[in-house]
Amino acid sequence: MNNFIKKGFILAGCTNIVAVLILSRLFTNETINKYDTTVMSNFGLLMIIVWGFAYLSVSKNYYKVKWLIAVFAIEKLIYSIIWIQWRLSNNVTPIFEEDKMAGIFYAIYGINDILFFVFFSYVFAKLLK
Repeated sequence: MNNFIKKGFILAGCTNIVAVLILSRLFTNETINKYDTTVMSNFGLLMIIVWGFAYLSVSKNYYKVKWLIAVFAIEKLIYSIIWIQWRLSNNVTPIFEEDKMAGIFYAIYGINDILFFVFFSYVFAKLLK
């Protein structure tokens, strides 16, 4: 089980880092910034990468930082809620038509956040026992 959890942290970190770098085309994809100027500005995208490095940094010793894992779960919950709200009031079809990579980003980033919210919550609950 510990190996599964370790790999989960590595996957969370790599997903944040690689997805942002690829889909933002190394921060040059202005379409991502255009459709959510606050959360998905280049600064916001950079902070997503920083969170990714935070997940990677605890992958081998996650059991020593249970409250930080709770923070990770809260962070993912917030991004999940923001994405759901965004999806309820926005249509991704025009984004796909304008830029496929930006469309992919907006279509899936919240799914990733929901899945890792569940993962981090599970790990935190396990560590509380």
